[in-house]
Amino acid sequence: MKKSFQLIALSLSFLCVWGVLGSIGLATSWAGTIQLTYSNFFPPTHIQSQLAEGWCQEVARRTEGRVKVQYFAGQTLTQANQTYDSVLDGIADIGFSAFAYTRGRFPVMGAIDLPMGYPDGVTATRVANSIYEQFLPKELENTQLMYIHAHGAGLIHTRGRAVRTLEDLKGLKIRSTGISAQMVKALGATPVPMPMPESYQSLQKGVVDGSANPIETNKGWKLGEVLDYVTLAYPVAYTTSFFVVMNKAKWESIDPKDQAVIREINKEWAVKHGEAWDTSDKEGLQFFLDQGNTTVEIDPKEAARWQAAVAPMIDEYAKSLDEKGLRGTDVIAAIRQELSKK
Repeated sequence: MKKSFQLIALSLSFLCVWGVLGSIGLATSWAGTIQLTYSNFFPPTHIQSQLAEGWCQEVARRTEGRVKVQYFAGQTLTQANQTYDSVLDGIADIGFSAFAYTRGRFPVMGAIDLPMGYPDGVTATRVANSIYEQFLPKELENTQLMYIHAHGAGLIHTRGRAVRTLEDLKGLKIRSTGISAQMVKALGATPVPMPMPESYQSLQKGVVDGSANPIETNKGWKLGEVLDYVTLAYPVAYTTSFFVVMNKAKWESIDPKDQAVIREINKEWAVKHGEAWDTSDKEGLQFFLDQGNTTVEIDPKEAARWQAAVAPMIDEYAKSLDEKGLRGTDVIAAIRQELSKK
């Protein structure tokens, strides 16, 4: 009996020592500098890349150097469509990419990209963050979400042929991704899935006849140099929503007080990205026109035809989410409600 009590006492002593050492180790890790890596597919000259790099600098400044982030732009660390998995696997600690680049991976957040008539990036960013906050989709729970943002009106641009009616789209191959590819198909053209970094050469070489993208892309990715027309079909304008996520283990290694600092920066930067999309759209339109290119208006009757053409894909998307228990009808209704706000 005496020996048993001695063993119990020894075990308890061991556990206490282990707990103290663990606490010391945790305190030591929080006391030291946390070094992180950040992967982004945008080229370093693009405003969205510059904002991401600015986020890294702001994190270092406001945490007084306790958290430092090494920034990799232009797919130099991971490819655009591999970014999310790279964060999960620890190849990159932080990743910035589009939900659309891994089709089917983010069903709830993917609904944001539907052609619902987005007027600008500030609105699209507000909608995207509102949907995440309302529904907290499980598809993002295995990483630590930093923030979400989304570009302004996604429109169809073409090379060689102006598109004024649905009939003009027949036979055209349009570079598009995710939801925008479904929209292109619903409107009668042929979608060609392709990430943005591959678009310029494909347009230049005639691999595709056009591209579904926001107006900012004409300058940000220089697509205005290899395009001729943009059809201003705002009633069916889509968006592309982007995530910035961190590896959960890395996030948990950061001191809670610095986590709080980063959360505040995230709120600010989501707004900055939305505003930057809109500023970039204005610059992109001017760049597009400076190349001698043309904007194409469609009349209200034709716009109604375009809306009728995409309506079934929106309904089908909601139904597919409902069948998976993901409240698709509610998600679409919430998007429409957010878009109705001024």
